[in-house]
Amino acid sequence: MFDAAARAGVPALVCASSVGAYSPGPKDHTVDESWPTHGWPGAAYTREKAYLERVLDAFELDHPDMRVVRLRPGFIFQRRAASQQRRLFAGPLLPGSLVRPGMVPVVPDLPGLRFQVVHSEDVGEAYRLAAERNVHGAFNIAAEPVVDSQLLAEALNARTVRVPARGARAALAAAWHLHLVPTAPGLLDAVQHLPLMDTTRAREELGWTPRHDSRAALDSLLRGLRTGVGGDTAALAPATPAGRVREVLTGVGQRS
Repeated sequence: MFDAAARAGVPALVCASSVGAYSPGPKDHTVDESWPTHGWPGAAYTREKAYLERVLDAFELDHPDMRVVRLRPGFIFQRRAASQQRRLFAGPLLPGSLVRPGMVPVVPDLPGLRFQVVHSEDVGEAYRLAAERNVHGAFNIAAEPVVDSQLLAEALNARTVRVPARGARAALAAAWHLHLVPTAPGLLDAVQHLPLMDTTRAREELGWTPRHDSRAALDSLLRGLRTGVGGDTAALAPATPAGRVREVLTGVGQRS
């Protein structure tokens, strides 16, 4: 696609990178777009995003007349994508209708579980601005406040329980090897090591300000999980009982 854009003389290339491209970083303060982008080596997603950053580095050198923009959003949430994200990360055994305040008694308080989210509508606006404005380079995209165990507990009217990182990873690894969840333990490692991003550049140079805070983005996801909504595309198809049976029969967490 990059080569096709260059051949066609497209003036700007706006690429979907991710917070996952960043090398491990701090959880007590934010980093700007100059933070290294070598990813977390133990997760396929973060390795792929780091590789994409290197491809863009080479592309920019070869095409200095093209405006290249990289958006690095945090975790993107919206109501209609909840069923897809449940299939990707939690698997068919999560009872979405029970993910509501008062029904989940505890939330694990894991060391390093601090991450950033953003609503899909705000990400869409960031892409529009990146395409239309004369900007280039990387932009961190995330809403406030930072999501941690306490914020998750507040959203679910639950209490937090301190859980050792090794114990949580061992439990996830066991569930992964038993094909109970589709999420490999390396992804949990990545989340615990991703840095927190400074969004000053997006606000000042891109002119981007999120309309939804992280609580609203998280609430949108939780409401989508409870209602099993989706979209018209295969990826966003709503959750159905038959669909969950198919998920189990085709192998949860299987490697292709």
